[in-house]
Amino acid sequence: MSRSFITVTDELHDYVVNHGTPPDELQQDLIAETARATGSAAGMQIEPEYAALLTMLTKLVGVRHAVEVGTFTGMSSLAIARGLAEGGRLTCFDVSDEYTSIARAYWARAGVADRVELRLGPAADGLAQLPDEPYLDLAFIDADKESYGQYWELLVPRMRPGGLIISDNTLRGGRVLDPSPDDTGTIAIAAFNAAVAADPRVETVLLPFSDGVTLSRKH
Repeated sequence: MSRSFITVTDELHDYVVNHGTPPDELQQDLIAETARATGSAAGMQIEPEYAALLTMLTKLVGVRHAVEVGTFTGMSSLAIARGLAEGGRLTCFDVSDEYTSIARAYWARAGVADRVELRLGPAADGLAQLPDEPYLDLAFIDADKESYGQYWELLVPRMRPGGLIISDNTLRGGRVLDPSPDDTGTIAIAAFNAAVAADPRVETVLLPFSDGVTLSRKH
């Protein structure tokens, strides 16, 4: 049996999206506004099927305390906020007031603004100010790749047993296989992947989904 992954053509991707929970009108509006407002940066927005996965994982874990590192225009935070258990809260860290102003508008439209706290500024500083005890149910990392290792070390001690860390872009378009990558982001992610796989505090699976999604469950 082949161990190769299926090549996802545009047609197959459309099939995948069409046979899962589709993006609703609000998400479609957010996709369109992100494209208009951010131009080429719109590629940083997670896909509709990824948003559906985040909501499902949030519900499955029974998340009450969540953290997001890297919010952009809000698709992932919207997905997590919609999946929170009753009384749940999501704390988002980002450095861009411009991009997150779009996120804030869509949190309000979705009726989840009361569940989300946005903290602008360097994420490492913000994470270091969180309570030291292991209380987080879920963390989503999707920010500057060079700092993933730092975010990881700040988050793991704060995850409760059974808590889930989701790390995005861990395949870097396949460039993690390059023995001598020419960009610092890929170098950092390759080192991050190796460190996470060897971390005895978690059990981990790296999924060939989107641009690579690593799920790590705290022991």
